[in-house]
Amino acid sequence: SSQTVKHLIKEMIEKEHPAAILSDDDIADRLKARNIDVARRTVAKYREALNIPSSMQRRRMKALAG
Repeated sequence: SSQTVKHLIKEMIEKEHPAAILSDDDIADRLKARNIDVARRTVAKYREALNIPSSMQRRRMKALAG
């Protein structure tokens, strides 16, 4: 379900390494590896619904924090 996919997206982003920020494409690829077929646009929509910034914004935030 969409709730499960949102949970997985949130989990992946929380565990990402500051030197390897995941793009929406990367997340979609990782979900496909788990046999969850989700388009990049859907990943972006779910990420935004969870109030998670884009990979570029997260990269900047983690660079400033680190």
